[in-house]
Order: sequence, then C-alpha cells, then structure tokens
Amino acid sequence: MLNPSLNAFRPDLADKRLIGQVEAERFVDPLIKRVQVPIAPLKSGADGRSGLDTQAMLGEVVKVFEEGANGWSWVQLDGDGYVGYMPSNALGPFGGPLNDEFVVGAPTHKVIAVRTFVYPGPDLKFPAAVFLSLGAGLILGEEREVRGTRYRKLLNMPTPNGEAGWVVAQHVRDIDDKVDNFVTVAESLVGTPYLWGGKSSLGIDCSGLVQLACEMAGIPMLRDASMQEKEAGVALDLSAGLPPLERGDLVFWPGHVGIMTDAETLLHANGYHMAVAREPLAGAIERIAQNEYGALRAIRRLVG
Repeated sequence: MLNPSLNAFRPDLADKRLIGQVEAERFVDPLIKRVQVPIAPLKSGADGRSGLDTQAMLGEVVKVFEEGANGWSWVQLDGDGYVGYMPSNALGPFGGPLNDEFVVGAPTHKVIAVRTFVYPGPDLKFPAAVFLSLGAGLILGEEREVRGTRYRKLLNMPTPNGEAGWVVAQHVRDIDDKVDNFVTVAESLVGTPYLWGGKSSLGIDCSGLVQLACEMAGIPMLRDASMQEKEAGVALDLSAGLPPLERGDLVFWPGHVGIMTDAETLLHANGYHMAVAREPLAGAIERIAQNEYGALRAIRRLVG
C-alpha cells in the first residue's frame, strides 16, 4: 500500500506516475512551481483550519496537481515528497523573469543564520520588511557595503511594497555549501518554540528539527518521525539495553525523535518544554514512558 503522505493520489485525482498502482478517476501531470513566500504551510485539508503537516520555504520546488477554486492547491513537495494542501498564493512560477527587477529559478544561496531580516534597502536602520528562516533559498544579486556591513539584493521575493529587498551578506551562503555537523545546526535552534508541523526557526517539531538540521548538512531526510525511524542511517541493537551512544545518534519513540548531542544528552523539540531543549536522556526516557509516546523504541546512527 502506497503511503498517501508521500504519493499524490485521491479517489478523484492522482499523479500520472502512479498509473497501474492506484485507482483514480483522473491521472494528471503536475504543474511545477516554486514557493514565493518566506514560509508556506502544507496542510491536511484545503482550508485554514486543517492541521499543519509541514512547511516549505522560499525557493522550494512544488508539484501542483490541482489548483482549487477555494484558494488552496493540492501539491507535493519536490524535496521530501510530502503531499498536502498549500495556499495557491504561496506559489509562483518555476523559473524565468518576473519583471525587469525580479527573477525566479533555482536558488543561488541559502540562509545560514537561525533567521535573518529582509530590509527595504541596504541599511540595518531601515524597518525590516519580513524575516527568513534558516534554510530559505534565495537568488541574490548586487552587493553593497554600508557602514561596514555588507548586503545582497534579493531577487526572487519582492517585499510587501513590491520593491526589492536586501539581506545581510554574512547570513547567507552559497546554495551548495554544507555545514560540517548537523547536530551543531540543531543546537543553534535551542529555544525555538515547539510547533506541530513546523519546520522553521519560528516554530518547529521533533522530526522537522531533524530534517532541517540534516538538510543544512546535505543529508537527505524524510519528514515524519516514523519515516525517519525506518529510513535514517542504520539501526543500533537494543536487545541488551542501551548501547554506547554518540553525538548525532537519533533516538526514537513511537511518533517522536530526538538527537544525541553527546553520550548522555538529548536534544529535541517537544511538547513538555514547548521548545527545542536539551535534557539528560535518562530523564527523558523516564518521563516519556509515562505519556502517550511510551517506551524508547529505536536508535539509528547516520553513516557516511
């Protein structure tokens, strides 16, 4: 049985690539678009009250199977394959010039700061227009230096007033650059509020933290904790109890995941702290055993 979270099919409509694998009234080729807002929600239903499943950031590629009349599109994220409903106005063209000043296409840079601001001009004294999260994809142009701070012109997202914005150059890096250690990225998000379905530095959940940190290190990672438990790295043997743990090991409960920062300390986005927090693994195991997640179920070590 295909996972509907990772395969676009409904009784009335399905991805053309799934012909012969599922039944549907119609099979279609997707229209390819890109996220054109700082953070776009992907929801379980085509309305604002439906649950948040995940988020996509500026510059991400999205496959659109249906553009609904109610302002929501049924889509699949190209990066991790997640399927859901996204506001249609969060999506723009896949590539090409928007006008004489703006262009869309493959991002040239990404945000490496926890978050950064977009200014209406190259000056930190200007009122910030919007913020961008760690991992957002940017197309950057002209560079200017003002009072010792360097700025780059943002070409793939106009500010709310329709003009080009500017970002601080030290907060971005070439799109192909990778951080050396995904755990260090996760640690930079300590204190970020917990948000079910969140995957940004404004709010994040347990598997979103793992996925975002790994993406910054160039490590492919599926979205949900259950998916990560099946696919990430290699499983450690728990038959004789907890094995010696290392920095970067992923620890799983049913529906929950955390990252070891050393042999004894767990880092995770969780509803107890309502934030990304560190705590002793032993204490987390004892507390979590008493709530809905139950006993620790798996530990996986990323390799390569």
